[in-house]
Amino acid sequence: MKVLILGHQGNLGTQLFKVFVADNNYEAVGLDRSDFDLLNPQSVVDKINEVKPAIIINATAYNAVDKCEEDAEEFALAKKINGEAVGYIAAAALEAGALFIHYSTDYVFAGDNQNGYREDDAPAPINNYGRSKLLGEEAVTKKSEQGLKYYLIRTSKLFGPRGLAPASKPSFFDLMLDLANKRDELEIVNEEVSAFTYTPDLAFKTKELIDKKAPFGVYHLVNSQPATWYEAASELFKIKGIHVKIEPVASTKFPRPALRPKYSYLLNTKFIALRDYPEALKDYLNNN
Repeated sequence: MKVLILGHQGNLGTQLFKVFVADNNYEAVGLDRSDFDLLNPQSVVDKINEVKPAIIINATAYNAVDKCEEDAEEFALAKKINGEAVGYIAAAALEAGALFIHYSTDYVFAGDNQNGYREDDAPAPINNYGRSKLLGEEAVTKKSEQGLKYYLIRTSKLFGPRGLAPASKPSFFDLMLDLANKRDELEIVNEEVSAFTYTPDLAFKTKELIDKKAPFGVYHLVNSQPATWYEAASELFKIKGIHVKIEPVASTKFPRPALRPKYSYLLNTKFIALRDYPEALKDYLNNN
């Protein structure tokens, strides 16, 4: 079965490609920004028609949360990549009769529910990035009403090996390790409760959705055990045996243009749970 991974050299895309290449039941084809123009619908359609995949996985995304909050041109770009482009990829998948898999975010929720968010809870984003991702969700839902087969996967706070693309960003844990090497004391925000998600685990669960022929629809796939940034950093330093003083602070200590949800833990009520993030973090630290 041929699977086309768009954005296959990004942080998540690299892991997706590895997972599908390792399974002889799949023929993995990867395309990245040098292979097609994501902002050109015809360029995307032409590539899909050329590959003729049975499955299309969209691992492309705009994720400069603060930049698109303070810059109108950047917000326009976010809406094109996270919204409009998702629509015409979904349309091409529908035309080709392919299964479409797309990733969204906990930032589509307002963050006012301390009990976490189910798959069927109503989105209400509080920043432009979340609004742009919601546009993508709506584009997928619209095409599903016309017969599109799809998995819309919401996830959050990705970490794991750096992708092959030069623009791939380091994760929160990578940044914390770097800062701990440079400073004796760190101030870390003890807010924004969410789920840290290991990209190899997410890639494997994505394939498992397909393998198990899970019903089409929305899924929340995150590593278990909610945490704030401070709690996650504390876990990191405990695992590594790093002795650095860390001080929990409010988010107002580091003002940012975009509001962040206070509580955006994604509840997985529909599929096999992922392991707790500390276990995944140990794997990451041991293998990199």
